[in-house]
Amino acid sequence: MTKPKIIIIPGNGGSRVNTDHWYASLAGELRGRGYEAIAEDMPDPVAAHANIWLPHIKNVFKADENTIIIGHSSGGVAALRYLENHKLFGAIIVGVNYTDLGYEDEKESGYYSTPWDWKAIKANAGWIVQFASTDDPFINISEPRFIHDQIDTEYFELSDRGHFMIEHNPANKAFPEIIQLIELKSQLLTK
Repeated sequence: MTKPKIIIIPGNGGSRVNTDHWYASLAGELRGRGYEAIAEDMPDPVAAHANIWLPHIKNVFKADENTIIIGHSSGGVAALRYLENHKLFGAIIVGVNYTDLGYEDEKESGYYSTPWDWKAIKANAGWIVQFASTDDPFINISEPRFIHDQIDTEYFELSDRGHFMIEHNPANKAFPEIIQLIELKSQLLTK
């Protein structure tokens, strides 16, 4: 069976892919199941500017129609913006917003300065799965619900995962739901 390449993109603020939250355990589990899982720190990790991250996803990670991007927070925003102009096998977005939330640093990231092309995002993704939590201290639940309404994601709304960071819930050290989803969705490549 052909397996998709997996790219894990963290949130902004300087998250370290090899130590923070669920990133490393997810990458390790995927590699153990025979997937190519790219889990590397992003350039410009604090500000996460779109003009740096989007070319990096394309030119360094080489995301294409046989790739699944798993994006957390700003990483999920980057995945959605990437989908406006590029095809992906699928995307899993976790704790994602579509506005700058009134934060100057978010506004300066460059992700929110142009209207969203929801039609292109949906057309360029084989599928999109979305995870949100009603107790997210950074993103009001109306943001992920709006995204879901625009692109009809496969939507999982939880109530106790915060912003999917370890400090919000120790369960966020792993993300078994994503493993199950990837195994299920990967079967689509052989059909």
